[in-house]
Amino acid sequence: MDENITSHDVDEKQEVNKQNQPEETPRFLTIWDKFWKRVQKIGLNDFVSKFSTVLLTIVMVGLVIWVMKTFFLKEEQAQTAAGGLYVSTEVVDSSELVLPAYEGVAPVEGISRSSDISTDVHETASSRYDVVKYEVVAGDTLIGIADKFGLEPETILWCNYDVLLDNPAAIYPGQVLDIYPADGTTYRWQEGDGLNGVATGLHVTPADIIEWPGNNLSYETIGDYAYPNIAVGTLIFAPGGSRSYYDWSAALFNRDDPATSRILGPGHCEAVYSGPIGSEAFVWPTSETFISGYEFSPEVNHWGIDIGGDLGNPIYAADAGVVVYAGWNDWGYGNVIVLDHGNGWQTLYAHLSEVYVNCGDYVNFGGQLIGAMGSTGNSSGPHLHYEMSYNGSRVNPHRYYPY
Repeated sequence: MDENITSHDVDEKQEVNKQNQPEETPRFLTIWDKFWKRVQKIGLNDFVSKFSTVLLTIVMVGLVIWVMKTFFLKEEQAQTAAGGLYVSTEVVDSSELVLPAYEGVAPVEGISRSSDISTDVHETASSRYDVVKYEVVAGDTLIGIADKFGLEPETILWCNYDVLLDNPAAIYPGQVLDIYPADGTTYRWQEGDGLNGVATGLHVTPADIIEWPGNNLSYETIGDYAYPNIAVGTLIFAPGGSRSYYDWSAALFNRDDPATSRILGPGHCEAVYSGPIGSEAFVWPTSETFISGYEFSPEVNHWGIDIGGDLGNPIYAADAGVVVYAGWNDWGYGNVIVLDHGNGWQTLYAHLSEVYVNCGDYVNFGGQLIGAMGSTGNSSGPHLHYEMSYNGSRVNPHRYYPY
């Protein structure tokens, strides 16, 4: 070896050798490069790129979940086990806190429920002992009003005799009715009445009358039941009670009797001693056939059927007979015609707009025109109130017609 070679020459030579040697590639990159070239060669480079992206996304999501579960959830569980929510250790001056205004209604601690002052008429009538005043509106019927207040129709009749006279068809718009909070009947106290007798007549006990708060009675002040301390004219209510109707509408006209029926008014006729006899083959009394209002309902003192129609529709005699009432009726039926058929049968036609017959006229056959449909008297609209009676007893007209 040349001894004259210096250390500088040796270093320079080594540097030249390093530059001439190729740079060593990491093994992982070499393997990936070979793999990728093979993938490109077989044409799967697009598929592998997409698959790798999806796989990387899944790995990242899994990593995030693991971090949340490992650190955050364990910390929250530890706080819950230690006493629930995190409580700050910072001291706060309570004198600076402003609490919201209390909006409840209860005078004690706890959850309060706001008061609701709105109520319907049914709730009002069924939750107190006071009488509710109800003004009739167009289209009202006795049954409809009773349903509105959860009462039986007869209760409305019994408790309003002064204005309805036990006639369910006597209501009209603007009329004011007394609505009691329970089913029953009223009774106006008379001179000489005894508590036991009145209670028995109303199908209740004396206790029912005394204990009803609205009657303002008491055991301490009532005195002797035979002569109770109840002023004459006092209107009492018998809860659960009932009474008989005043049957003012019975069509009991005999040909030889000057119409002594309780249906009275200018249409009253004198006695009739002769005339046609009916065949008992009854003709439907008008051109319409639908029931517009009440059916035959003795329980509410309605002894006929209400046949709807238009003002002026023809009214026909149900059978041959004699006119024993023709004209105005003072008890709510408006213009009325009553025919006596000479064989125990009588028919009544009410609320007519026109009356085409007179007292004593002969009606020679069923189907003869005798009047026109109307809405006179206490009526809510054009209709025919039609009654039939046999030997003094009212019967349901539907039994004698095919309709």
